[in-house]
Amino acid sequence: MNLSFKNRVAFHYMIATAIIMAVVFSVVYFIVQSTVYIHLDNDLSYEAEKHTDEIKMKGDSIQFINKKEWEEREHREIQVNPVFIQIIDKKGRLMDKSPNLKDDFLPFKKEKFGGHFDAFLNERAIRQVQIPIEKDGEIRGYILAAMSSESSQSVILKLRNVLFLSYLFLLVGLYFISRFLAGRSIIPIKYITETINRITKNNLNERVDLPHHIDELHDLSSGFNQLLQRIENAIQRERQFTSDASHELRTPLATLRGTLEVLIRRPRSQKEYEDKISYSLSEIDRMTSSIEQLLLLARLDAHSHGKIIADISLPTLINETLSRHQNAISDKNLKVDLHIQTTKEALVPQYYSNLIIDNIISNAIKYSLEKTSLEITVLEKENTLVCTIKDQGIGIKKEDVHHLFDNFFRSNALHHKHISGNGLGLSIAKKSADAIQASLLVESILGKGTTFTITF
Repeated sequence: MNLSFKNRVAFHYMIATAIIMAVVFSVVYFIVQSTVYIHLDNDLSYEAEKHTDEIKMKGDSIQFINKKEWEEREHREIQVNPVFIQIIDKKGRLMDKSPNLKDDFLPFKKEKFGGHFDAFLNERAIRQVQIPIEKDGEIRGYILAAMSSESSQSVILKLRNVLFLSYLFLLVGLYFISRFLAGRSIIPIKYITETINRITKNNLNERVDLPHHIDELHDLSSGFNQLLQRIENAIQRERQFTSDASHELRTPLATLRGTLEVLIRRPRSQKEYEDKISYSLSEIDRMTSSIEQLLLLARLDAHSHGKIIADISLPTLINETLSRHQNAISDKNLKVDLHIQTTKEALVPQYYSNLIIDNIISNAIKYSLEKTSLEITVLEKENTLVCTIKDQGIGIKKEDVHHLFDNFFRSNALHHKHISGNGLGLSIAKKSADAIQASLLVESILGKGTTFTITF
């Protein structure tokens, strides 16, 4: 059926309730019917047993003892619900009957031996019982007792009609009540829909109001808000990447263009051409490095865990990193003090840990003063691995420390233009640490050095 959600809820609720009501009404009906018949049958059995003591048997004949008293009592009293009594022999022949039967006869059904059943007397409904008359262990005949069941059946019929009509009226009323309640129940969903329809790419900061009660609708609203937040973060990352890439590539492109324009203004010597081309190549290398780092940041923002599976020993990773930067260490004549204080393998995720260690050690080497020490310590602490990298370099101003992990941020960059870099390395290290639930802590004193503490 092509029904609205509100009508479907009301319809399904009505169907479920209709089934329950049908079962309850049926149980009520059959209990009342059973109770009425039980009382009727008890009265019949009592009357039949009572009149069994009021018969006499003579040969094959069975007769009532006080039949004349019955006739006189019928003349004196008005019987509201008369009892009809009849005696038959074992072959079904009539022996005697109560005066109120007059010219009528109670039907005998041999298959209903000893039981109660419905029958008709002069086209009127009766309830009847048949009890055997025994003498010396032999059945000599039967006593049949009957009472009118019209009033009982009338009560049962009225009950059935009342229950049926009540059932129909209740179903109709239930449908409209269910529809009303369903409509009220989906009001929060309407608000969610209206909010969704208002949200566009330009106003992703709007959120669905959370219901006061913690229920399924609260979970739905909360889940939708979280989805919006993820979408907003993804678009923000896209905008940030575009902005960062534009910012980072504009300057070297402008420098390349200026260099080439100067180069073609007049003939140059081979030495001048070589110098300008070498400078241009270095700018291209810088752009390539920046693009690679920007793409890496974009992948880290997208939480790409494809390379998180392999593990590596942290001391091994540090040694490999120091080997890659050996020339830079030698150029500054740095002394590296490596202290490994672990008793286990000290395994860490290789891909992300390599990004963290490489960027931090690279920064420590670049900003260290010549002929100073670079101290690296690895130790175990409360089921974690703690790696500290301490340099004796230019240090960082206190107000700049909390900006260190921002994209393109370089503390006091104008005072150390000779140090290469684009301010992306520590951003990559921070996002890599977040990807493996590691933490980064920075402590620095301007003019004395910086210490990075990495907790895996």
